[in-house]
Amino acid sequence: MNLPLTWVVGAGGLLGRHVVERLGGRGVLFEGPRVPWSEPEPAQAVLADAAARLVAEASERAGGRWQVVWCAGAGVTGATKESLDDELAALAAALGGLPDQGRGGAFFLSSSAGGVYAGVGNPPYSEESPVKPLAAYGFAKLEAERMVADWARRTATPALIGRIANLYGPGQNLAKAQGLVSQLCAAFLQRRPSHIWSSLDTLRDYLYVTDCADLVLDGLDRLRAEASGGGLVVTKILASGQALTIGSVLGDLRLVFKKRPPIVLGASPASGLQARDLSMRSVVWPELDARPSTPFAVGVQRTLNDLQRRLLEASG
Repeated sequence: MNLPLTWVVGAGGLLGRHVVERLGGRGVLFEGPRVPWSEPEPAQAVLADAAARLVAEASERAGGRWQVVWCAGAGVTGATKESLDDELAALAAALGGLPDQGRGGAFFLSSSAGGVYAGVGNPPYSEESPVKPLAAYGFAKLEAERMVADWARRTATPALIGRIANLYGPGQNLAKAQGLVSQLCAAFLQRRPSHIWSSLDTLRDYLYVTDCADLVLDGLDRLRAEASGGGLVVTKILASGQALTIGSVLGDLRLVFKKRPPIVLGASPASGLQARDLSMRSVVWPELDARPSTPFAVGVQRTLNDLQRRLLEASG
């Protein structure tokens, strides 16, 4: 059987680069063009053209089988509506470049569990929980989910929407105002205190990025097996299933660092846009979650090692 030609949009980001690394025998990588994300209109044109080229090349190289893994998006909880609108327009352009009848295709959308469940107030959250965003970021994620679901049903192309918990691991972009584990590791290596803007009893589900990449690819395989050529849309939470308080995270980091990480507690306007408890449990395709996962301390050590290497390279 021909392996699907796989376009990872956002291949330079935290999740995207690990999906590329883990693709292995589950797909053939489509060498997509560089997308000028800082220029919205040119970016949309590049994405639409690349989508059409993906399908054309799949006909020649992969028996017409193709899939898009959408991991793009620089938005965070405090992102502006304008930047989020640009991201939605980019997604719409890519979808518009794909065929009206998506025979042989499949689509994965990276969404945010924390963003869409932030205001519900009844953890732990599953796919059966209602959604209630508190910030523009969460509303944008729901709009992206709606766009993909509508497109999938209209074109009879199966789609998997992954509501992802707090990702961490090697490759986190430290310029983004997110990634507690990476920010704490970077502060430790740079011998400076870390600022924590949330209560130490704040609960989050931390998912190691390689575990998430495997779930994405396994989910696409399962989607293809169940879709039977129709526009099946599946929404699944991608999480470790184990929530940790920030206090517990600091305790684990102390064991890895062999010393207490220096922190400064404070308050931020964005804190009111985040829930205290974002515990997760998936009830959709739970057999995909029945696998060994990366222990938190191991993931922290790998993240620390990666950051140490990157900082050494940056210093020359």
